[in-house]
Amino acid sequence: MHIYDQDCRTQSGEPFNLRALRGQVLLVVNVASRCGYTPQLAELERLYRRYRDQGFTVLAFPCNQFARQSPESSTAFARFCERDYGVTFPLMEKVRVNGRGAHPLFVLLRRQAPGVLGSTTIKWNFTKFLVGRDGQVIRRFGPRDGRRHMMPALEAALDTPFSA
Repeated sequence: MHIYDQDCRTQSGEPFNLRALRGQVLLVVNVASRCGYTPQLAELERLYRRYRDQGFTVLAFPCNQFARQSPESSTAFARFCERDYGVTFPLMEKVRVNGRGAHPLFVLLRRQAPGVLGSTTIKWNFTKFLVGRDGQVIRRFGPRDGRRHMMPALEAALDTPFSA
């Protein structure tokens, strides 16, 4: 199974074509509106604006699995992100990232990039997966890992040419 084979939907429920992002560097993040890490949305937007012309996209999936920190609908979450953080990167449907009913994209990401001690479970909101131009996970970043921590891996990924 490949990342581009996953079915995804936008926050409004429309199909989202991951195949159209082939050759781009992706940062896939499970996000929440009422989390101590929610201000990272502003950091993610800055990264997106800085690198989008170099083939970089952030994909944010709201998730309510951790202390019910994102109870609103996907569309309400999108309005919140746009209003409070000026988010312009793609906001996706609300998903589960662990357990039964976990979105297949997150199952694949977790399998490709286990966490500490090989654990595949996502521990909290704002776990980030950096995906290379070839569609393979380069690195998993924890919720505390901000922009500065991710920059070296992100810039190296952007410098890697895409070969089909």
